[in-house]
Amino acid sequence: MDFSAANKELWNPMIQMGIISGLVLLANVLRRKIPFVRKSLMPTAVLAGFILLLLRSTGIIKVDAVFLESITFHALALGFIALSLRVEEKEENTSGVQGYKSGALIVSTYLVQVFVGLVVSLLLAYTIKPELFKASGVLLAMAYGQGPGQANNVGTTYELLGMTGGRSFGLSLAAVGYLVACFAGVVYLNILNRRKTVVRVHDKEEMSGSVTVDHFQDSNEIPVAQSIDRLSIQAALIALVYLCTYVLIWGITELVGMISPGLADTLGNLLWGFNFIVGSLLASLFANAFKGLRKVKIMNRQYQNNYLLSRLSGLAFDFMIVAGIASINIEDLSGNWLPFILMSVLGGVATFAYLKFMCDKLYKGYEKEAFFSMFGMLTGTISSGVLLLREIDPELKTPASSNLVLGSSFGVGFGFPVLLLVNFAGKSDMAVWISFGIVIVYMAVLLFLIFKTGRKNKATK
Repeated sequence: MDFSAANKELWNPMIQMGIISGLVLLANVLRRKIPFVRKSLMPTAVLAGFILLLLRSTGIIKVDAVFLESITFHALALGFIALSLRVEEKEENTSGVQGYKSGALIVSTYLVQVFVGLVVSLLLAYTIKPELFKASGVLLAMAYGQGPGQANNVGTTYELLGMTGGRSFGLSLAAVGYLVACFAGVVYLNILNRRKTVVRVHDKEEMSGSVTVDHFQDSNEIPVAQSIDRLSIQAALIALVYLCTYVLIWGITELVGMISPGLADTLGNLLWGFNFIVGSLLASLFANAFKGLRKVKIMNRQYQNNYLLSRLSGLAFDFMIVAGIASINIEDLSGNWLPFILMSVLGGVATFAYLKFMCDKLYKGYEKEAFFSMFGMLTGTISSGVLLLREIDPELKTPASSNLVLGSSFGVGFGFPVLLLVNFAGKSDMAVWISFGIVIVYMAVLLFLIFKTGRKNKATK
């Protein structure tokens, strides 16, 4: 085997990962040293993604687009698998009820974004842009609500269904979503701060973050390092679940293909595009299986470590964000600038207005904290929501941060019909209109479920 630089297959992946890693470190330095960047609350991974996008677009740095797409696709699934493998921790009080309402709110916000996106795409398609892919408005919810991973997957699916530049369109909306989360959120924070409605505490995200033994180790866990390092065990569990995810999806599509090749193609696009959901479900099954084996004393030790699994999921999501933003092809947006701008602006305004109204109704006693956390997450990612929240609740004393985590868990169930709708909407013009009607009906159902619940949780005093 040739170990020299002439062997591009050997060295290119390492070189490109080194470039991405170097830009993440550079972005971290810029974020810490430049006051404007720091106060914007832009996550380091987002800043690194924009830097790499600029360098790629100008030809200064050449990074393989297929490699970036691969990172975006796989990192999304790996991150969710890591989160789903964690050992369930007991929640206090009425967290189930609050999580139920928060999950319904999260998914209803997706539906608001789908509604706004479809209004834009359908109006333009039936007036001045007849060539526009009519279901393209659905990408607004995938980009703002779920981030670059889903924008990448659904955009790629829409490209296969006939949308020119669908992937870059979705990823570009996701990139703008981060800007909306960071800059619009910070502007509103400063307005409220000047009005003395809230007190903004700058730079409290820079807390020490020290880890105690209670954070790092549960009772009866495997040793930190013995014959194998504990981190290696976590990585092995994640990789094993992802292998099982691949085998399961491959097996299903092959089996269905023997009966109906056409159905296999449709089902395959859905399952491979949403492989992170299959991976999450399998990871949950693994976690519950381990729990059962410990109960019957077949397994004596706890192999998952929640702290390390959370860190590994963070690693996956950070690289997903960098790769997703950097892989945008600006040329693919040519001809789609008008719908892109309209969806970006109207999507941000609608998300802001809807969440402001709903958080005032649902989260009595901590309305502002709930709004900033939800707005940050539903235009960027959960990290954006936490960054905004910490500006007014640096110690995370209100239930707002818990609502993000619990709501996201409940949101998987509430959101599954939306994911089916996303795939269906791109099939035909009739499918788009049917999807539009389903969005309105499901929105009404979720609002009914949200407001029929009884007692509202109060903020922690």
